[in-house]
Amino acid sequence: MLHVARRFPVVISSRVAGRVAGMVGALLAFALCATPAHAQRVERSGKAVVDANCASCHARSDKGAPRIGDAKAWAARASQGLSVLTATALKGIRNMPAHGGNPGLSDIEVERAITVMVNRSGGHWVEPMGGAGPAVVRSGEQLVQAQCSKCHQDGLNGAPKIGDRAAWAPRLAKGLPAVVKTAVHGHGGMPARGGLAQATDAEIQGAIVYMFNFGVPQAPPAAAPATAAADPYHKVIDGMEVYLGVVRAEAVPVGAVKAAAPPGKGYYHLNVSLYDTGTKAAVADATVKVTVSDPTSTESKTLSPVAAGGAVSYGGYFRLRGPDPYTIRARIERPGAARASEANFEYRVW
Repeated sequence: MLHVARRFPVVISSRVAGRVAGMVGALLAFALCATPAHAQRVERSGKAVVDANCASCHARSDKGAPRIGDAKAWAARASQGLSVLTATALKGIRNMPAHGGNPGLSDIEVERAITVMVNRSGGHWVEPMGGAGPAVVRSGEQLVQAQCSKCHQDGLNGAPKIGDRAAWAPRLAKGLPAVVKTAVHGHGGMPARGGLAQATDAEIQGAIVYMFNFGVPQAPPAAAPATAAADPYHKVIDGMEVYLGVVRAEAVPVGAVKAAAPPGKGYYHLNVSLYDTGTKAAVADATVKVTVSDPTSTESKTLSPVAAGGAVSYGGYFRLRGPDPYTIRARIERPGAARASEANFEYRVW
């Protein structure tokens, strides 16, 4: 019939066309109602997958599988990140067949199972939720209570306190988008996105507005920040999200980082924040070496860990006094990783 239709086009009246459309609609409705049960199945939790599939080997280290609860056995594997471990499990390795021997497991079910086993062995990963439902956007107040208040409630390490308009005003002098941009990439002692990788740009903006307006009548919610086509200071590489934050040395609050800024002009504080793309957990065990080059000079150093609000990033001071753009290369080494990862940025002073 399809071949006949292509070879011999037929002109039909609008009345017939309407009937055909109605029939197609009815057929689609029937097809939706008749969808096989397996197409509508609910994705299982990590615990359910581990109990049903993984525990047969991992509960007792059968066939060389790392035993659940053995922190040492899982440490090197966990350092590779969820993305790498999932790819290995889906493909299969040594005595473990693809998908852990159960072809019916979806990718996200495998991710959840790995997360559960890592967490039962000393890890602190967040189990992937997945699903196609709309994301729930947290209000500024919710994000502040969940994360920002850890530093901004008491002004830890120079963070402007919630509701202290005098402290916030100079930061907002360049406009709200500039403050949001700085918070997204991290600066001084504050890691990217305030240490909460899942926080969206819109949520961060809402949190900033909430902290500035706290204690006074609330203005209408600010419009969500425009989504840029690409963020030049955010890279995804080898299962990690890499954020680069750069601020002038004099803008770093006293106490925000351990080391004081070197004397002289032209110094900036570079902050590199790392998050696992799968678990969204901060990567806290890396060695990060940064090289900054301009057309006339090059400077390299290993960044120091910076802790703020329970989150960890990496920072150090560099002198940016030559003509920009600057090429900033971050070389990241993680325990157990087969090779170092590199993220390259082109930076212009703004």
